[in-house]
Amino acid sequence: MQPLIKARGLRRPDGVLKQQTSLIPCTFLVLVLCFLLVASIFSASVRCPSKDADALQVRTHPVWARLPSNLQEFDCVNSPQAAPVFAHRVEGVKYPFFISIADLGSPDKPNRNFQRMIKGKLFQKPAISETVQKVLEKLKAHTFRGESLLVVDVGANVGMAAFAAAAMDVRVIAFEPVLENVLRVCDGLYLNRASQLVKVYHTAVSDVPGNITLHKVMGRLDNSAVSASGAKLAFQSNKVIPFTVSTVTLDSVIPDNLAVSLLKVDVQGWELHVLKGATKLLSRPAARAPYLIYEENERLLQENLCDAMQTTSTSGSTISRPS
Repeated sequence: MQPLIKARGLRRPDGVLKQQTSLIPCTFLVLVLCFLLVASIFSASVRCPSKDADALQVRTHPVWARLPSNLQEFDCVNSPQAAPVFAHRVEGVKYPFFISIADLGSPDKPNRNFQRMIKGKLFQKPAISETVQKVLEKLKAHTFRGESLLVVDVGANVGMAAFAAAAMDVRVIAFEPVLENVLRVCDGLYLNRASQLVKVYHTAVSDVPGNITLHKVMGRLDNSAVSASGAKLAFQSNKVIPFTVSTVTLDSVIPDNLAVSLLKVDVQGWELHVLKGATKLLSRPAARAPYLIYEENERLLQENLCDAMQTTSTSGSTISRPS
């Protein structure tokens, strides 16, 4: 095998071109390799601390640091990936974000967003997403510079409120009892690059801690409810499956020193129980009390032995209902 050479042409006095060859010095190659090695080490040393610093900043952010240690965040990274994944951007919102749908519906009642995606359309704008962003814009306009907002999302579903807030760089504590929905929130954490802004908890919220039996509507998981008859109100032909999940109260997991800007509740007729478990949070002075958004369905409230007047009178916070 010929050694690696470098050639240059020299012309003799008689005009004959003479080839002169010389070996590239080994020391030069060694120096080049050493330079590349040092450069790669230096580059790695520059990048890694910043990532570690970012991770440390996320873990020690004042909002997350104040949450009780016994409240276990759902582990999206090590959870199984739900499939198939149907996700798209939501239309018509000022601060855009992505949603991953939890089910495709049934043959006779397919999910409307699945149909829209097949037609090349964006996901239909949920009323709650627009309401959350409008409220947060108003709240931001009245906060001191550098003051951060916090949303508590009870009944997060697949993140229609949570990611609407995260798109505005607002932190969110999200509670969702239906596992299939929680896994789609995990999709949304990645799609919206929101893992530093949203924490999701696989639990129900009520007026007492413990466990509760809920009923999920197959093909329409967003209609899952505590009441079996309530779950089937709009989908009589769909199969309903009972399941048990843990419960927490907001007063037990939201410490007094944690400012909450907005509380959104959508729990299919269980709103009164959620608000009963948040009396301390909702009784804060007006300057510290959260803005309250909840969805009201008279028939679902009746199924859970509640009524709209009871629900409204529970809270002293500013109340809004999505149109």
